[in-house]
Amino acid sequence: QVQLVESGGGLVQTGRSLRLSCAASGYIFSIKAMGWYRQAPGKQRELVAAITSGGSSNYADSVKDRFTISRDNAKNTVNLQMNSLKPEDTAVYYCHADVRDRWSETFREYWGRGTQVTVSS
Repeated sequence: QVQLVESGGGLVQTGRSLRLSCAASGYIFSIKAMGWYRQAPGKQRELVAAITSGGSSNYADSVKDRFTISRDNAKNTVNLQMNSLKPEDTAVYYCHADVRDRWSETFREYWGRGTQVTVSS
């Protein structure tokens, strides 16, 4: 069984920063992409940022130049540094990973339970 556990959400004022962390645990053989998605009330879940095991990353246009994703392959962790936060960044943020566990020959998607980020104006 593989689990993703997020931490680091909270309430901040506009312009401040937050750092989200996610740790994957369990019987992991390999992880391909890891990333962060978010879902605001009444909206669809959207990709915020993703990073491959080789370190290549991509971002939603709305967060480019403000958010930075990073990853530690040895620890199976992924972080999201969020700077210059705006009220429109308010959402539940979910960690995502493509994981191959030790008993499988294929990768499957795993999701964390989500962490709330609220940015006040």
